[in-house]
Amino acid sequence: MASKFTELAIDCADPGALARFWCAVLDYEVLEENDDEGTVTIGSPSAPDARAQVGPVPPRLTFARVPEGKTGKNRLHLDVNATDREQDAEVQRLLGLGARYAEVGQSGEESWVCLTDPEGNEFCVLAGRCP
Repeated sequence: MASKFTELAIDCADPGALARFWCAVLDYEVLEENDDEGTVTIGSPSAPDARAQVGPVPPRLTFARVPEGKTGKNRLHLDVNATDREQDAEVQRLLGLGARYAEVGQSGEESWVCLTDPEGNEFCVLAGRCP
């Protein structure tokens, strides 16, 4: 049996704020908050206990407070697809939520748009919609 991807941990300065941003991006909800540990976990409302389900599941995102800031380009990033609008409209929605355009050496011919979340973590908005 293989492992399954259930969770992604993201270091940040403000777990609550970053969790709210990603909840709005992904239509997720807060599943757990631990003030003592400085963590907030979000996940899909359609699969709140996804880790216990058999097969592929929507991954949870856990934001953990760390003292150091981001210093370089991410070595791992998320790609997102709009579900109910075209790429340009989704990019505008995400910019309205606090995302910013990112320059990571694109040629200008890419089918994706590279943005950063409010703490500078890069992510891409892909061109194809995935309902």
